[in-house]
Amino acid sequence: MVVRFTDKVALVTGAGSGIGQATAFAFAHDGANVIVADVNVEGGEQTVRLIEEFGGKATFVSCDVAEPIQVEAAVDRAVSKYGRLDYAFNNAGIGGAQALTGDYPVESWNKVIAINLSGVFLCMKYEIQQMLKNGGGAIVNNASILGVVGFQTAAAYVAAKHGVIGLTQTAANEYATQGIRINAVCPGFIKTPMLENAGLLDNKPMYDTLVNLHPIHRLGEPNEIAAPVLWLCSTEASFVTGIAMLVDGGYTTQ
Repeated sequence: MVVRFTDKVALVTGAGSGIGQATAFAFAHDGANVIVADVNVEGGEQTVRLIEEFGGKATFVSCDVAEPIQVEAAVDRAVSKYGRLDYAFNNAGIGGAQALTGDYPVESWNKVIAINLSGVFLCMKYEIQQMLKNGGGAIVNNASILGVVGFQTAAAYVAAKHGVIGLTQTAANEYATQGIRINAVCPGFIKTPMLENAGLLDNKPMYDTLVNLHPIHRLGEPNEIAAPVLWLCSTEASFVTGIAMLVDGGYTTQ
């Protein structure tokens, strides 16, 4: 097996569970030193423990991506601990309230935008600054199928994820000649704690509805998102920048 990221450094936000945790595992398995960033201290520390158990290297950083000081500190920690920053997966996000647009709570709107959109901007801001010092790098942002289509009762989430794709394309254009590639992945519905906490995995009628939205007729697994993230960071994707890669089980073909 070719280990693609030996001695490289990857930062993964929202790495305490779900897609972020699976991606942190994948980076570590492939040789990278991983900065595990999350507001969930218990989950983040568990991710580090599990990585260390299979011989990988990881460091936990408590980080709220909506707070510029904390984001900058997470990037600084990557440099102080491992000497550089080569890759980043900006994955942290929340679902937010479910309500029609006219009834959507302003407080929930502000929180979703702060974490899911402004958080990605802040991460890119500080990651790019560091990668320019390295001479390049690769960034992947976690958008969503809801970054390319609408979805009833999810106004803030949909708006934020559309914004993530716009940010991705803009930054990719700006830094393409400076050795930094920036892409996004757009997962379909994935079996994660976010869906579980929203009660969507235990509610059989709702679960079946979600499954039937995907022509592949199942929900995705976190590792099925981690794999394309790593590919987008690898030299195998050296001519790929500014894309929003659909990883959705066919959701958007309908």
